[in-house]
Amino acid sequence: MGYIIAHDVGTSCNKATLVDEKGCVVDSAVEPYEIYYPKEGYAEQDPDDWWNAVVKSTRLLMEKTGILKDQVLAITFSTQMLGIIPIDERGVLRRAIIWLDSRASSQAKKIMGKFLGEKVFAALAGAPLTGKDGLPKLLWLKENEKETYDRMATFLDTSGYLIYRTTGKIAMELSCASGFGIDLKKNDWLRGIFRYSGIDDKKLPPLVSSTDLVGKLTDEAAKDLGLLSGTPIYPGSTDVASASVGAGCVNDREVHLYLGTSGWVVVVISKPPTGKKGVVCIKSADRNRSLLLAETETAGYCLKWIKDEFYRKESSDPNIKNVFALMDEDVKKVEPGSGHLIFTPWMYGERAPINNYLARSVFFNISAAHKREHLLRAVYEGVGYNLRWIFEIIEKDFGISFPSLRVIGGGARGDIWMQIISDISGKRLETLENPQERGAIGAAFCTMIGMGLYKGFEEIKNLIAPKRIFTPNPENRKIYDFMYENYKYLYKNSKNLYRKLNF
Repeated sequence: MGYIIAHDVGTSCNKATLVDEKGCVVDSAVEPYEIYYPKEGYAEQDPDDWWNAVVKSTRLLMEKTGILKDQVLAITFSTQMLGIIPIDERGVLRRAIIWLDSRASSQAKKIMGKFLGEKVFAALAGAPLTGKDGLPKLLWLKENEKETYDRMATFLDTSGYLIYRTTGKIAMELSCASGFGIDLKKNDWLRGIFRYSGIDDKKLPPLVSSTDLVGKLTDEAAKDLGLLSGTPIYPGSTDVASASVGAGCVNDREVHLYLGTSGWVVVVISKPPTGKKGVVCIKSADRNRSLLLAETETAGYCLKWIKDEFYRKESSDPNIKNVFALMDEDVKKVEPGSGHLIFTPWMYGERAPINNYLARSVFFNISAAHKREHLLRAVYEGVGYNLRWIFEIIEKDFGISFPSLRVIGGGARGDIWMQIISDISGKRLETLENPQERGAIGAAFCTMIGMGLYKGFEEIKNLIAPKRIFTPNPENRKIYDFMYENYKYLYKNSKNLYRKLNF
């Protein structure tokens, strides 16, 4: 049997996953790396750190599994979006400006000004540009590091850099490029938009599909990785697009929810609409389809925050192996609605369902009767209210109804959280085996389609079955409907205060 090595290159670490020809996970290996914060609002990573993590995790994976080099059919990637790595004919010119970086706020305003302002731009694109977006960051580079911009022959993202490092070829995969700006129907750059915004379109890299063979492992890269020279390299796709495939959501109107540090709701569509209310449209791993993407900035991070701040003693106790499991048990002790306590999960601002980078989290309506466990359950529920709001936007504003959806990411492992989200939203939730490896599995499936092991994305659906199913408890409907309406009311009556406090 042959295997695919799929690298899930995230914000804090790379996970190398060995996937067999049926999409089953054999094993995985993780290698962390640093984020550098040179100034307030800046976030950078060293591409060499990515490569070193890929090398170390690959070697560890091969050692753990004992497979032979000639059993590796191909290598592929599922990566974070919106990284910018300028390169010339000699290589990388500076550290990567990653998606978390928000330095380009003034450039975002400048670009939107060319389109008659933020409201007009948002009407055209579905959301206003922010300092975290790719196009403003390219303009920032031109205005603030002109020598680097002038020397730059092209720029790559995380996936493109790893393609370059493994094959020596220059390319960017379509779903990755859609975060910068492509025509979703023609599968080509929006060159006129780049030129109009002040970016030389000759600096745009060539585009490839997730299923394309982009090259073969060079002798130097093969030596680093401990693999055979000539091993095929496939680009995979963004973490969002790979996750959709890995979740088995490949046909029109199929929906998945990812719950990790951040979270997103994604709908597969054939005809890309104009986005709205913070919901945007990007390219699918399938070049014939697109994805409606609604991203919430902090989902699982909210649970991590309350663990770090309210469960410090338990977190430092060596006898407690899983603090999150303990938290789940504490949540069960509190009635639905948390005693009318509301938590808003907007710790770093928000993209969807409210596009407001100034919004922040709050516990509202605390009384002396509330205990630590009430605050904990309110956090679980607050993320659930936020997701219900996103679901409603997709159904009402885009006309896409869905009674069920699949859930992946680390959050999918918490049964009580799944039940709470199901109760709040009224949706049927399906969780899968290996929920945290679904991005890597999706990238591996893209590669297998490219290799001809499967005819197309539709075949993948039959290979991925639910592990657990959660259905709404009708007894909790009344309290959650009441709390949800007040959750939305709370934002509408506090958004001006967020601007006063945080602008």
